[in-house]
Amino acid sequence: MKSATRTDDATRAALRERLVEFHALGKAADLLEWDQETVMPRGGAAARAHHLGILKKTAHELFTAPETGRWIAALVPSAEGRDDDDAALVRWAAREWRRRSRQPAVLVAELARLTALAQEDWSAARAASDFSRFRPRLEELFALKRRQAAALGDFPDPYDAWLEEFEPGMSTARVDELFAEMKAGLVPLVKAVAAKAGSVRVPELSGSFDPARQRELGLEVARSMGFDFARGRLDESAHPFSTGIAPDDVRLTTRYREDLPFSALFGVMHEAGHGLYEQNAGPDPKSTPLTGGATMAVHESQSRLWENQVGRGRPFWRRWRARFAELFPQAAGLSAEDLYRAVNRAEATHVRVEADELTYGLHVLIRFELERELLSGRLAVADLPKAWAAKSRTYLGIVPPDDARGVLQDVHWASGLIGYFPTYAVGNMISAQLWDAALAARPGIPAALERGDGAPLLGWLVDNVHRHGRKYAAEELVRRACGGPISAAPYLKYLRAKFGELYGL
Repeated sequence: MKSATRTDDATRAALRERLVEFHALGKAADLLEWDQETVMPRGGAAARAHHLGILKKTAHELFTAPETGRWIAALVPSAEGRDDDDAALVRWAAREWRRRSRQPAVLVAELARLTALAQEDWSAARAASDFSRFRPRLEELFALKRRQAAALGDFPDPYDAWLEEFEPGMSTARVDELFAEMKAGLVPLVKAVAAKAGSVRVPELSGSFDPARQRELGLEVARSMGFDFARGRLDESAHPFSTGIAPDDVRLTTRYREDLPFSALFGVMHEAGHGLYEQNAGPDPKSTPLTGGATMAVHESQSRLWENQVGRGRPFWRRWRARFAELFPQAAGLSAEDLYRAVNRAEATHVRVEADELTYGLHVLIRFELERELLSGRLAVADLPKAWAAKSRTYLGIVPPDDARGVLQDVHWASGLIGYFPTYAVGNMISAQLWDAALAARPGIPAALERGDGAPLLGWLVDNVHRHGRKYAAEELVRRACGGPISAAPYLKYLRAKFGELYGL
C-alpha cells in the first residue's frame, strides 16, 4: 500500500510539473500575442508568426508526449468523485489530453502561424474597409479549422469541436436552447423600445473628448473596482482585449475615440472585469492550468457585470457624475440621472463593442449563426459580407455602410477564435444571475458603488467565482453560486425592468 501511494505521489508530482511547464509556454505565447496587438512594429508580423508557431508546437508536443498520457491515465481513477484541487487538475488534464492528442503538431503550428499573419491582414483590411484584402486569409483559416475539427472527433454538431475549446461541458444544442429563450424575449423587447424611442428624451453629448482625459477617467474607475495596477497595466489596441499572463501580471487594452465619450470608459470597465478575475483566480506564482477563468462564458460574465450592471447603473453615475463633468465640460449641465439615461440609450448600431446593452445579444446571434455556416461550408467566405448585411437587417434593422463597421469589425476570426462568440451572450445571462445572487447576499453593494467602493461586490465575486479558477465548468459554478443552472430568464427580467422603466413600457 505504501509503495502504491509513493508511486501515485511521484506520478502526481511529475504530471503537475509537466502541466506547470505547459502552462508557462502558453503564457509566453500569450505575451507575444499581446505585444503584437500593442507595441510590435508592423514589420515584425512574419517573424512573430514564425516564433509563435514554434512555441505553440513545442507546448503541444510537451503536453501530448506519451508519458503525459500515461501519468494522466494512472491518476484518473483516483480522481473520480473527489472535489479537491489535485483531482480537478487531473480531470482538466484528461479532458485536454483527449482533445490535444488528436491534433497533429503540424496543424497546431500552422494555426499559430496563420493567425499571426491573419491579424495583420485583418488590421490592414479594416483600416481600408476592404474585405477583399482579408478574404484569402480567412478562407485559409476556416479550411484549417475544418481540418482540425475533423481530427478532433465525431461530434453531434461540427461546431461542438470549437465551442468545447472555450466552453468545456457545453454543447451547441445547449447554446441553441439558451439562445432560443433569449431571442424569444429579446427581439420583441427591442422592437417595443424602438417604437417608443422617438417619444423619450435622451440627453446627448457632442464635441471632442480628449483621449488623455478618457484614459485618466478609465484608470480611476478601474482602481475603484479593485483592479491593482501594481499587478497590471492599461494600453491601447485596435480592438479592446485583456491578457492574464499571471495573477501578478494582467494586461488590459482599450481604444479611444474623440467623438464617443463613453466607449473607452466601458471598454476599460469591461476589460478590468476580466482583469479582476485573472488577478484573483489563483495566487500560486508557479501556476498550473487551474489558474485563470473557468470558461469564457464565466469570464464574460465578469466583464459584462462590471460594464453593465455597475457601469450603466444609477449608483455608478451618482458617484462619477462630478468627476466626468470636471474632465469633460460638455457634461457640466447634466445630472447623474441625465448621464444614466445617456449611457442606456437603446438604439441599434453597427459595431458590437459600441452596442447598447439591449441590442448587444442580437450582435452575438448574427456572429454565431454566420460562424456555424462558415464552419460547415454552407456559407462561402466570399459571400460573408452579403450574409452579414442580411442578418444585420433582420436582427437590428440596419445595414452596415462599409466593411469596417460590418464584417471586419471584430478580430476574433483573424485570431482563430471560432466558437468564442456565443460565450458573450451566455456570459450576459450568467452576469444577471450572479448580480441577483450578490445583491441577495450583500444588500449594501449599491450603496457602496455610490461611494465609489467596488470592494463588497468584488469580495463576493472572489468568494463565489474567482477563487475556484478552472476547477468547475460554467454550469456547476453557476449552480454553486446561484443555486440553479444557467438561464436566460434572469437576464431578460433585468432588461425588461430596466428598459421598461426607461422607455415607459
